[in-house]
Amino acid sequence: MAILRRIIINLISIGGIGLTLLENINSSVSMDSKYPIGKWICPSVISKNLLEQWIGEIEALPTQLYGILDDCQLKEENTYRNDGWNVRQIIHHIADSHINAYIRHKLAYTTDNPVINPYPEEKWAMLQDVISVELKVSVQLIEALHRRWVEFLKSLGKEDFKKSFFHPQSNRIILLEESIGMYAWHGRHHLTHLKIALGIDIND
Repeated sequence: MAILRRIIINLISIGGIGLTLLENINSSVSMDSKYPIGKWICPSVISKNLLEQWIGEIEALPTQLYGILDDCQLKEENTYRNDGWNVRQIIHHIADSHINAYIRHKLAYTTDNPVINPYPEEKWAMLQDVISVELKVSVQLIEALHRRWVEFLKSLGKEDFKKSFFHPQSNRIILLEESIGMYAWHGRHHLTHLKIALGIDIND
């Protein structure tokens, strides 16, 4: 199965197959409750079409979150798995994570391979603003952030996507194009968590 997933990822990278096929294979074999769409795996080749798809997914996420916001507000304490984050923590985490992504991407573009600053997401998920601020505030923040982020990403040229930053926790250089794909996956990953917590079909 690992070999099949790698073949599909490589086909995705040249625009031959949509990401849904890989995610359906992940879920049909045995859905990992922590990674219901599978872990992020970077394709060996990242095409222009794939980059455009990822940027489109980043652009679409706020609308998708607004589509389930009412349910989220009614079921804030629901979790997607035992010992997992609840709905409230997931939505506020998406905002926290994507703020960091936006800054990392702009630093990579304007600075020569900067060392980025990781953040302790588990600790951030327990802070007072996560506990007390209403979910709509973070969805509005994500909407505004993604509007600027996507505008920035769409302005980049072919060579710009090869710019990079150094991630000290991973101890490696990460290209901007790879990071864009990872954050597109990150949005799908947590959107699926939210649907599971809310009892919504993950294929809707």
